[in-house]
Amino acid sequence: MTVRPFGDRAQAHTLEAFAAAILILAGLTFALQATAVTPLSASTSNQHLENQQRAVANDLLETSAANGDLQAALLRWDPEDETFTASRSPSHFTGGGPPNAFGAALNESFGDRRIAFNVYVRHGPNNEGETTLVSMGAPSDNAVTASRTVVVTDDANLTAPGYENTTLASLSNGTNEGEFYAADAAAGAVYDRLEVRIVVWQL
Repeated sequence: MTVRPFGDRAQAHTLEAFAAAILILAGLTFALQATAVTPLSASTSNQHLENQQRAVANDLLETSAANGDLQAALLRWDPEDETFTASRSPSHFTGGGPPNAFGAALNESFGDRRIAFNVYVRHGPNNEGETTLVSMGAPSDNAVTASRTVVVTDDANLTAPGYENTTLASLSNGTNEGEFYAADAAAGAVYDRLEVRIVVWQL
């Protein structure tokens, strides 16, 4: 039996098949590179981290409110210089939490894990006023928020050094120099309901 060699037509089909395979592989490689997942891509993993950060923030607010640390931080106000810090500029903390138990909890929960945070205090009858307690920069698109309301009374004392015997009522009545960042917005013994909002995001 005589075996005939492939003709020119068969060789051409073979070359076309190889060329097609190369093109398909090149296309798949390009597509995979174009859709590669980056650390900032939205993914199930990122969503899990955001949920975890929100849960930590909520737990921190709940615990700090229960043991009084949160209210102590909100009352760390210098009524004469109108600042949380020792300086009017800025009047809020920028490198981390305030120097008290609430600030230590913030730093331990977030700062030590390269997670930035801002803390805002809303006040007034309809929470129309807002004062910054901590600002570490502009939050990213994947920032999460947790909030908690703290009721402060007229007889609550400030916790800023040198003002531990100054009550909120004395400030609102004008019997002491200076004023609190939130005006007396409630009737009776309640001074105001302060809404604390923590915004956290991964650096």
